[in-house]
Amino acid sequence: MGLSLKQQLNELLAEHQDLDMMIDRLSEDPGVDQLSIQRLKKRKLALKDQIEQVRSLILPDIIA
Repeated sequence: MGLSLKQQLNELLAEHQDLDMMIDRLSEDPGVDQLSIQRLKKRKLALKDQIEQVRSLILPDIIA
């Protein structure tokens, strides 16, 4: 059985936060490949888009 929308949102938010912390740690290390950091940032941005999609399903915009 699939996850509820709220569960899915919580998992996406947790992964987004984990990526944020990982990017911060790696950015402090001058020996880290910048391409790897860029890939993580792209993944984080994609997660943000998914988070917004799920949020819009949970709380659809009210047209006034």
